[in-house]
Amino acid sequence: MKIDRLIGILSILLQQEKVTAPYLAEKFEVSRRTINRDIEDICKAGIPLVTTQGPNGGISIMEGYRIDRTVLTSSEMQSILTGLRSLDSVSGTNKYQQLMDKLAMGNSSILTSNSHILIDLSSWYKSCLAPKIELIQAAIGAREYITFAYFGPSGESRRKLEPYLLVFQWSSWYVWGYCTDREDYRLFKLNRMLELKALDERFEERKVPAYDMSPDKAFPPRISVTAVCEADMKWRLIEESGLESFQEREDGKLVFSSCFSDPGSIFSWLLSMGDRVELVEPEELRVEFAAMAEKICRIYR
Repeated sequence: MKIDRLIGILSILLQQEKVTAPYLAEKFEVSRRTINRDIEDICKAGIPLVTTQGPNGGISIMEGYRIDRTVLTSSEMQSILTGLRSLDSVSGTNKYQQLMDKLAMGNSSILTSNSHILIDLSSWYKSCLAPKIELIQAAIGAREYITFAYFGPSGESRRKLEPYLLVFQWSSWYVWGYCTDREDYRLFKLNRMLELKALDERFEERKVPAYDMSPDKAFPPRISVTAVCEADMKWRLIEESGLESFQEREDGKLVFSSCFSDPGSIFSWLLSMGDRVELVEPEELRVEFAAMAEKICRIYR
């Protein structure tokens, strides 16, 4: 905590040039005596600070002393603050707002001038998602195992994980780490995790490989698909696969070509399109999907 406060004091002096001890005491919620000791410690570290008395007095860095300043432009600072705002959208606390206040110290206009970008990472499940994120963050920092029940396409399982990274990807939150049950690195979706808890058991940090979960690696394209879509589905094709994913026929219908990782993904996509699409290839999946559609019809008859 002390080193954080000392760095904070230097950051303020670099931005405001001169401040008073009462101002620093209030800002860091400590006594003036503590601030005076902090000023002495900074001087002992080789950074000359000057204290002047009187109406315009205060604490400042000695004139002419050169210090390596990490200077951020206004736009760079605004980009950092935009990212911090996005983290506050899923956090159960206001700690990122507090960090924003520290970064914008002495220039409060920065906090409000970047109103043209808004990133909201929250979800419909924020009430249960935020506690999971807080617990996993704490476990990563403490190097503690976490356990949870996991519900995936292959069924329900109980997992024990060395958590290394919280990931927001594909519009959802995940935790990435070393699964002791599978003896390999795995990615788990937070919304599928229940009975999550941190164990009072620490693990030795491994030589962790770089996180690489690009779409082609997470969902390797294995099956080539051709489908014919109605013209009013153009927006879906553009949004999900891009303008180059289809060609328009003379009758206005759209010939869609793409690759999917597994049959389940193809069937989910077809069902989401309803009667606005017809699967053309591969033929074997066309037959399998027709059988699935017949079963669905029997349920609703």
